[in-house]
Amino acid sequence: MAKKKTGSAAKESTFEEAMVGLEGIVRELEGAEIPLEKSLEIFEEGVRLSRFLNRKLNEAEKKVEILLEGEEGEKVPRPFDPESGTGEGEGDASDQGGLPF
Repeated sequence: MAKKKTGSAAKESTFEEAMVGLEGIVRELEGAEIPLEKSLEIFEEGVRLSRFLNRKLNEAEKKVEILLEGEEGEKVPRPFDPESGTGEGEGDASDQGGLPF
């Protein structure tokens, strides 16, 4: 059974711990014959973990945007493009001295 964390405990866990917990919840809900009430409790915990993970990802995205700089060294927020490792509309990392920012 997945290790259950309540609301405040989920907020205190790391991204990785929350992800492991959510994966365990998904496996548990997919693979077991669980009574409805217990399934709802597990599902609610999964929703809490999912919201926590979403918040953490949004925070990381904002940090990446802050770190990207324009041609003159000014900070220009751009969405991060995981394909190229740079801000959208920018060349590859070699066009900028080998660094994506």
